[in-house]
Amino acid sequence: MLKSTLAGLRAHKLRLLLTSLAITLGVGFIAGTFVLTDTLQSDVTQRIAASADKVDVAVLPAGPGGESPGRLDAKDLEKVRGVTGVAEAQGVVQGEAPLIGKDGKAVGDFPTAGVSIVTGRLARTTITSGVAPAAADQVVLDENTAKTRNFAIGDTVRVLGRDGKPASFRVVGLFDVGVDQRMAMTGAVGFTGATAQTMTGQKGFAEIDVAAAPGVSPQTLKASVAAALGGAGHTVRTGQELVDELAKANGADMRFITIGLLMFGVVAMLVAALVIYNTFNILIAQRARELALLRCIGATRKQVFGSVLLESVVVGVISSVLGLLVGYGLGAGAIAVAGAMGQDLPVVGVSLAPRTIALALAIGVLVTVGAALLPARTATRVAPIAALRSQTDEQTFRAGVLRTVFAALFLVAGVGATAAGVMAPPGPEALFIVMGGGALTFCAVLILGPVIVKPLSAFAGWLPAKLAGVPGRLAVDNARRNPKRSATTTVALTIGVTLMTLISVITATTRATISAQLDDQFPVDYMVMSQGSLSDRDAPAGVPPELSTALRARPELASVVQIRQREARVNGGEYQVGTFEGPYKAVATKGTTRGFTGSTAMLNTSAAKELKASPGGTLALATPKGGTVDVKVIAIFDDSAPLPAITVPADGFATWFGAMNDEQVLVNAKDGVGAVASRKAVEAAAQAFPAAKVLSSTEIRGQFDDMLDTMLMVISGLLGLAILISLLGIANTLSLSVHERTRESALLRALGLTRPQLRRMLSLEALIMGLIGAIVGVVLGGAFGWAATQTLVEDVLFRVPVTQVLLFVALSGLAGVLAALLPGRRASRASIVTSLAST
Repeated sequence: MLKSTLAGLRAHKLRLLLTSLAITLGVGFIAGTFVLTDTLQSDVTQRIAASADKVDVAVLPAGPGGESPGRLDAKDLEKVRGVTGVAEAQGVVQGEAPLIGKDGKAVGDFPTAGVSIVTGRLARTTITSGVAPAAADQVVLDENTAKTRNFAIGDTVRVLGRDGKPASFRVVGLFDVGVDQRMAMTGAVGFTGATAQTMTGQKGFAEIDVAAAPGVSPQTLKASVAAALGGAGHTVRTGQELVDELAKANGADMRFITIGLLMFGVVAMLVAALVIYNTFNILIAQRARELALLRCIGATRKQVFGSVLLESVVVGVISSVLGLLVGYGLGAGAIAVAGAMGQDLPVVGVSLAPRTIALALAIGVLVTVGAALLPARTATRVAPIAALRSQTDEQTFRAGVLRTVFAALFLVAGVGATAAGVMAPPGPEALFIVMGGGALTFCAVLILGPVIVKPLSAFAGWLPAKLAGVPGRLAVDNARRNPKRSATTTVALTIGVTLMTLISVITATTRATISAQLDDQFPVDYMVMSQGSLSDRDAPAGVPPELSTALRARPELASVVQIRQREARVNGGEYQVGTFEGPYKAVATKGTTRGFTGSTAMLNTSAAKELKASPGGTLALATPKGGTVDVKVIAIFDDSAPLPAITVPADGFATWFGAMNDEQVLVNAKDGVGAVASRKAVEAAAQAFPAAKVLSSTEIRGQFDDMLDTMLMVISGLLGLAILISLLGIANTLSLSVHERTRESALLRALGLTRPQLRRMLSLEALIMGLIGAIVGVVLGGAFGWAATQTLVEDVLFRVPVTQVLLFVALSGLAGVLAALLPGRRASRASIVTSLAST
């Protein structure tokens, strides 16, 4: 039996290749994911180690509960420097120092980081060009900021200080931000230590790096430094511990990316398993006489079962090895493409970890063998008498009681879970319930696949049968004659189209909903706000009130509304408390806005729900200048309103919190003033304030649309692999089916069917299968897309991207036709006499 199995594999090399291709692609995607993330992780770890290797001991601030929002002060640095065994200790300053571009405005959406550049033995910053700053008027810029903002060594740049006033510096060098993701996003300006403290306003240090004296071990020095500092508020690490900690933190981010990519790999492997299952089913049907002959000459059922499993193991091993090579190429290719696009990626070799090799081989073999189990069991049922028949019997399908019962159970559970998720309050839990309901419903559709194929074949094939005549009618009959095979072939495509439709529906609905909310919460022409802050809570937020005065002085503008807010404790929790000044009328969904003076407050819906507050109730508001104040809730407004979560009157806010900058300024142009003129007026007023950013409603929508389009493009590209595998499944099924129907095709040719008609018949058969998969996928994707959107937010505006959905259907049909080209060509070239003589 072993020799027979291996001989059969050698005799059908093309069949072996087609069978293994689906698993190869699925394994390749999973292996490529690990290769990519392992390589990035390895590079980051090496760069962290190279940076921290210069440090023997690092002192970090530690707040209550292990947090680290604090700072180390000059006294801490002096204590460390006084420890026996310390050769050198330097404080590292980190804060925010907005760089002003050549247009006079602060660059980026967030302030550039301001850091101190340490020189000497503890220098961890890599200066790639020029030198480190040595004087108060010298700075270095990170390479990316210098490139994108068109700055070079020798240029003079301006940086906003803590007081909001710009200071001029000369660029003396460029540096690499390393693995610091925050600085990579915002850009960075490097100063001398004293200048960094002045410009960022930081009175302390984010870290103290320590070098040991000769003969002093890092562990010994760590204990000495910890003893000198004493008490809480400090975390002392050796250089190696710091490396491990930073690498672990980065590894958590990398694991998140890995899990996200592997989700698409799992989908691809599921589709590949269905293709393999269908392929082996057809092969068993084709080899019925061969297997029966083996039974006649003494092979047992167990040997036949083992023969099919052995074939699947060989296919799985070959596919997994090829998939591993494909995955290695995909990972290396992704790194090369990203590097060509200007991303700072590894210079070390591509990593292929033993774990990746083991997983690729295990997944490929297990999925292939698992998919072949049922067909192998079917092979044992071939009776020895079948060896005497001239051709195999056509398999018939009947929906049994067991299939019906299981389908009903899955369907009821799926619909029930989906309904429960839709009726639950919007949130992650509701979304997970709907996802579970979708998975159960899909299982029901999978079980009922052979039952629904016949009516769907008639529906999808109605027009081809009318237009294509005899080939069209034959194609419809062929698609219906073996519903189990057709269902298994199309379900792979159904998965891909379902997910594509689901994502498209969610994207279109989100776009429409957010656009409507923007209309409500952005009922103005322009919004002026300060460049955002990532982490520096001590930074002066917002824009000076003088900006609003300048805006009101512009004749092109009709109204200016100032919004101020800050975080405060309300009933023991942290909330945004603020106010507004200007011609704005809040619309109450509950209560009334009349009497909005003194110690009153209006809440948005989310804050009211969290605080369990309603009109007439009171809240305890902790304020820095007025102590704890009891405010009366008079109204609830919608979350889409451009107001702070808890809004209080302007006079009360000033009394309780003191004078503050404006968080946002909402501006409306006068009627009849064009967009260009009004934009120029707003920008002219904001020009004197470098950190003030001018946004229009069109720009905000454009940014949001770009984000959604990018997300859709990435997801579509990743799901495209699953669709490609499913189309290979259709091509594989047709190829094997052509071989199975050799005598049938020859008989049709003998009865007058021409070669073009035979090719057309097979193409239409593939078209119908592609349309069946697309139709089921569109229905499932649309239905569960609707259910998923109901769990995101309340008052969602459901939208179906009809054009995209029709495009999915058309492309699925077209792809099916393309998949049938080679099988159709092979069938039409077969000799009629030879095919009729085949047994």
